[in-house]
Amino acid sequence: RELMPKHHGSSHRSIHGKNFIILPILYSVLILGLSAMIIIPNAMRFYNMASLFFSDSEVDFSTGYDSIYVPVSDGLEEESSSEQPKKETKKTVPLSEILMPHYGEQFGELIIEDCQVKANLFWGDGDVQLDNGVGVFNGSFIPGYGKTIMVAGHNVTYFNGLKYAEKGQKVLIRTSYGNYTYEITDIQVKDSQDSSAYDLKADKENLIMYTCYPFDEIGLTPNRCFVYAKFVSGPVIDKKS
Repeated sequence: RELMPKHHGSSHRSIHGKNFIILPILYSVLILGLSAMIIIPNAMRFYNMASLFFSDSEVDFSTGYDSIYVPVSDGLEEESSSEQPKKETKKTVPLSEILMPHYGEQFGELIIEDCQVKANLFWGDGDVQLDNGVGVFNGSFIPGYGKTIMVAGHNVTYFNGLKYAEKGQKVLIRTSYGNYTYEITDIQVKDSQDSSAYDLKADKENLIMYTCYPFDEIGLTPNRCFVYAKFVSGPVIDKKS
């Protein structure tokens, strides 16, 4: 008579029992690791934004960037003497005379008095730049170049005032090579992935400011508020010089 192997059923159950315990643990560790990689960076960003929004004290990130911005007179200030003639606004500026900003540098400031917006203007829209002001998208252009200027800002900080934007309001951009005025022509809310919201190949100077929407909502949102403005005045950059 053949003898049945001893403990065969017990060994089989033991292997399945180990798999039942080990595999869920491995899956759990893998899921937790992936979740941490995704959640932690965004959570820190939301925390920093919340700190800016709710803090009573002014946060200074100035050590995180360089500035080439030197304010210039546009000739519209009141004269110190009645005998001193008013300076005329410069109509053109040679490209060779402009100190072009590197990525991350402040090169001006953006002001909308009607919207209570006053912010440092940077070339680039990374975290450091948007923590300290508003930033020109690297794929667009600087004021005076005759093309699209696309400026981003956080909805809970420097561009929170765009919720008061109305047609006809003036936008002032000050740079080291001249001061520019734009007039708001339209405000639209669009999907963040809608590329029809802007035209970086436009052949005329225009300003587009955008931020997450709804306003006052912390974190990335699926929609953006776009504020469009047309060129009114400022020196034209002579690109042939």
